Amino acid sequence: MDLFSALNVFVRVVETGSFSRVAREKGSSTSVVTRQIAQLERHFGVRLLHRTTRRLSLTDDGQTLIGHANRLLEERAAMEKVLGKHRRSSSGLVRLGAIMGAGLGLATRLPQLLDRHASLSIELMVCDHVSELVESRLDLALCDGDIADSSFIARQIAKLDYVVVAAPSYLQRHSEPSAPVELERHICILQDRKDRRRTWQFNGPLGPASVVVSGQLSTNNERAALVMARSGYGIACLPDVQVCDDIRDRRLVRLMPEYEAKPSALYAVYPSRRQLAPRTRTVLEFLLHQGQSKGSALLQDDGTADHGLSLAPALPPSLLHNIVPTVAILPGASAATGSR
Repeated sequence: MDLFSALNVFVRVVETGSFSRVAREKGSSTSVVTRQIAQLERHFGVRLLHRTTRRLSLTDDGQTLIGHANRLLEERAAMEKVLGKHRRSSSGLVRLGAIMGAGLGLATRLPQLLDRHASLSIELMVCDHVSELVESRLDLALCDGDIADSSFIARQIAKLDYVVVAAPSYLQRHSEPSAPVELERHICILQDRKDRRRTWQFNGPLGPASVVVSGQLSTNNERAALVMARSGYGIACLPDVQVCDDIRDRRLVRLMPEYEAKPSALYAVYPSRRQLAPRTRTVLEFLLHQGQSKGSALLQDDGTADHGLSLAPALPPSLLHNIVPTVAILPGASAATGSR
């Protein structure tokens, strides 16, 4: 039995005083309405109506139920109105997580989206590892694919370029390295990333190169690594978007510019395809559109379009089976995605 449907029928029978009139309203037969009332009585184990050939009247139990039924149906209508509005429009709160290198630059881009959607709110959570989407109650996350749960859905966004930098004060004390192999003789700032902790990889004039680096300081936070580099302690390998202002203002110097450090692939990740709210889809479409626009500098400050972003390489194996073509949700094509 559909309890809400039966309660609605019960309320209308009481209001109209007629089984047949309610049947006509519902486009059904009187016997169907009678059966729904009988099912409701069996469900609660009470008699709800006194029925004669001339009139209907409520029993004491029916009188009790009619009050509860009216309140319940009113609450349901209010709930459907509010949630239905959110289902149809980009309104409400989106909790967006992002790894440090992406999040700091993204903060300068999100106001563009909010200017177009006055009812949309975004809570941006910036951290070094976005790995617990469900536990953190995130609707969407920007990460480098290091997600343990392969059931998550991943959409390719971009790649995050990394550069090797040092402060001028460090270079006054140490010779500037001209090739990756020379980093072995330098103090390097280690980061708690499985792909960059001690082995830094590059692509240079003679092809791929890797070097095992060392240092007494390590951190799990890219912002902390940036502060360490600024202080002149050692050499760091950091996202281009995070250090471009420091390079421009000469607080840091980019080292070995002819060698490209290994980039990180950047993905938009969310827990489920089903019932993806329009507000979340709007943010997702914005990120994808920014990432694929020519000359766009998603995750960067204005005026730094030469830094840091290009289309991402293939997904990591753990997420490969969940890849969704990004073109499906570019602006104007959202209908192709369905409700996920």
